[in-house]
Amino acid sequence: MVRPLHELRDLHPARVCIIKPSALGDVVNAFSALSALRAIWPKARITWVINTSLRGLVDGHPELDDVVLYDRARTNFRPKGIATFARFLTQLRKGEYDLAIDLQGLLRSGLMTAATRAPIRVGLADAREGATLFYTHRVTPPPSAAHAVDRLLSIAESFGADISSPRFVVAAGEADRAWALDVLSGVPTPRLMLNMGARWQTKRWPPEHFAELARRAVAAYGAGLVVVGAPEDRPIVDAFRRHLGEIPVVDLCGRTTLPQLAAVSAAVDLLLSNDSGPLHLATAAGARVVGIYTCTSPAQNGPYGPNATAVETKVWCAASYVTTCSRLDCFAELTPDRVWPIVDAHLASRKSLPSPAA
Repeated sequence: MVRPLHELRDLHPARVCIIKPSALGDVVNAFSALSALRAIWPKARITWVINTSLRGLVDGHPELDDVVLYDRARTNFRPKGIATFARFLTQLRKGEYDLAIDLQGLLRSGLMTAATRAPIRVGLADAREGATLFYTHRVTPPPSAAHAVDRLLSIAESFGADISSPRFVVAAGEADRAWALDVLSGVPTPRLMLNMGARWQTKRWPPEHFAELARRAVAAYGAGLVVVGAPEDRPIVDAFRRHLGEIPVVDLCGRTTLPQLAAVSAAVDLLLSNDSGPLHLATAAGARVVGIYTCTSPAQNGPYGPNATAVETKVWCAASYVTTCSRLDCFAELTPDRVWPIVDAHLASRKSLPSPAA
């Protein structure tokens, strides 16, 4: 039976399990809800369920007490995969949680929520794949056009948290910041960092477009260039460097941990990125960012914060959220000429200031 939401405002849980295993950007966006909840429950023991591949986001996070690793790669509908998932659910049951919060909103996370056997289990009322069947309380989200961060904050607000000034805390420590300062020590300012990878084909603005903007930044401001990305982004980065020619660039593709990526993002003057996890991580770390939006909506999934700008395509199928496309009209329509004025303005404003890494 679904219970009334007003009950949530009087809670003082001792043990809380937050379920948000993936993906990189989605987990980072959920940190705003974590901060809001930590503010009202300073003594609670808060655990985060995370995909093993993303543990760098939560290991050592100052607002968390425990982490439960979920090996997504080993769970599937084959017998061994089902057995692995069953053992994982048993592990959750042993946590003896007072409260479970599902920030993922899918069948798999709903099952995890149920497995905790927490007496109070909360999620959004529009969670998909039947996840709401496992909640004791269902929070009505903002309108469908609301930003993903605001949707998650509505859950924190249902507990009485103040969400008027959202904040994000990332797990980048002193060692990570020292590494960033060292790796950037020889890079001229202003420093422009580029992230060209994305999981979806339709999010991957062409590397030649990034190269054109990088050339303009070097010509106009003597900018130092840094590229980042996951190991699988190597072909894209290599294509970018071919288009860039002899212009020097610090290539960090496949060479950063997630905390190091956050630290180096905060230490450059501007990040130019496709809509992908590193864009949202950089935004949460306080970096100045410009996001390229071809098939997704900045209003719903754009970088969230005062230092963030998004440039979006104007084609008829904008924000279609399709993952592959044979036409890619958006790549032709969203030209470097359209993006350059935004990048130019950011670099001009930073040219006369000390670099964040100085």
